[in-house]
Amino acid sequence: MQAVMTLFEWVDVRVTKTMGRYGIVLLRISLGLVFFWFGFLKFFPGLSPAVELATNTINVLTFGLIPPNVAIYILATWESLIGLGLILGVFMRFTLLLLFLQMLGTITPVFIFPNEVFTFIPYAPTLEGQYIIKNLVLISAGMILGATVRGGEMVVEPMNKAIEEHDE
Repeated sequence: MQAVMTLFEWVDVRVTKTMGRYGIVLLRISLGLVFFWFGFLKFFPGLSPAVELATNTINVLTFGLIPPNVAIYILATWESLIGLGLILGVFMRFTLLLLFLQMLGTITPVFIFPNEVFTFIPYAPTLEGQYIIKNLVLISAGMILGATVRGGEMVVEPMNKAIEEHDE
């Protein structure tokens, strides 16, 4: 039994260290791919399921000052720039600012168009509502990435081991 636990520990340590070593980079790139992909689709009419809700939201938020046919290209460019910034890992502070501002706009339909976001408020989201709710994960991922812009990184060592080493 001791040999099995030792093998498990050996595998667990290596897997955990690999996750710690590559997790933040993969999170940044995968989040960037999502933003770039969704943004790029908005350049082509009929390919993004979010266009109507997005343009209606922008119309309300800008008091109709930005026509829907212009708003969608602004949003497509905005999301594509977020994606490129994340994929390339450049201008991270600015990229994350764009991300959080975009997420703020994305969540807005929950409050201004609840009947389009829920079939039964607030328990049963429509497909558009589910699209919005999943953004909580994107916001959380952005927060994790934001914690790294000043050189922060993931700690893979157990806290008690780190404390013991610090006390020595």
